[in-house]
Amino acid sequence: MDFTFTDDQIALRDSMRRFLMIEAAPEMLREIWETDHGRSPSLRAKIAEQGLTGLSVPEAEGGLGLGDLDWALMTQELGYFAIPDSLADTAYVAAGLLAALPAGHALRAQWLPRVADGSCRIAVGHPVNPWVADAQGADLLLLPHAVAGGLTLHAVPRARVQPVASASIDASRRLSQVQWQATAQTLVAEARDARALWDDALDRGALNVAGQLVGLAQRMLDMSIDYAAQRKQFGRPIGSFQAVKHQLADVATKIEFAKPVLYRAAYALAQREPQRALRVSHAKLACADAAWSAARKGIQVHGAMGYTWEVDLQMFMKRAWALDAAWGDRAFHKARLADALLADGAPLGPGVTFNS
Repeated sequence: MDFTFTDDQIALRDSMRRFLMIEAAPEMLREIWETDHGRSPSLRAKIAEQGLTGLSVPEAEGGLGLGDLDWALMTQELGYFAIPDSLADTAYVAAGLLAALPAGHALRAQWLPRVADGSCRIAVGHPVNPWVADAQGADLLLLPHAVAGGLTLHAVPRARVQPVASASIDASRRLSQVQWQATAQTLVAEARDARALWDDALDRGALNVAGQLVGLAQRMLDMSIDYAAQRKQFGRPIGSFQAVKHQLADVATKIEFAKPVLYRAAYALAQREPQRALRVSHAKLACADAAWSAARKGIQVHGAMGYTWEVDLQMFMKRAWALDAAWGDRAFHKARLADALLADGAPLGPGVTFNS
């Protein structure tokens, strides 16, 4: 079997990388962090011009119709450049929710073309997230409402919610508690039909975050390598010292081990495998571990100055720390793993585990 990405997938990733290399420089990140909403309309317009907002929108609604495997590559680039935009939240998680609605559904017909052309932002709430990201700047919010039968799905215009801002360590990731009223007009799907939608939203949200964490880990490793090559001590670059080499090699190993886990989870989600939740939780944990290690080792290589505002490393660290708890913290995903692995009749063993 061929487990490599296609030439088209690699070309799209490389094109996105070149674009973000120019448009998402650290200097630009600092400027956007200091704005009221942590967002840049001009950057969003450029992203839309590149067609990135329509990646997951079906072709019938004006998008490219790409899937989970494509986003496994794209989210790494979003993380590597710590892009201060909710692109994946709208174009991947929210678009996936809307695209799962029946063909011809009014909500789908109204909003998916706007997602594709970049003229709207959609925030997605979920019980696993205490706060809703980008609620203040969203045009539409897709929110759960608990009823006796489970969670219903509601589409709520921004004018009908009251977001209460909450502090975030990542100044470009604005979080809010959302106060709103569920009504018949906002109802999209009853609990029975919405369950699968919310399960998929959780898996896509966690996969989105996992990909970004891998990209962040790689960026922090690259920054630490560059610093270790330039910073001299006792007349030699500190990168020549074995203790520093070991620290950075540990991070590189974690990143390389996390990537195939991420790709396996994306494949499971794309193929609708029964154990996709297990794969996604494994990916979230592996990618979070790589990012956490890259942040910790990066601080050690940089010394105390790695914490300071003047050093770019701190922006990527803070994004990694914020995303570590998004779409399920470590305890949540470890519990999902335990439930799947320890269940009666769980498909484990040489004929299953090592062949999948």
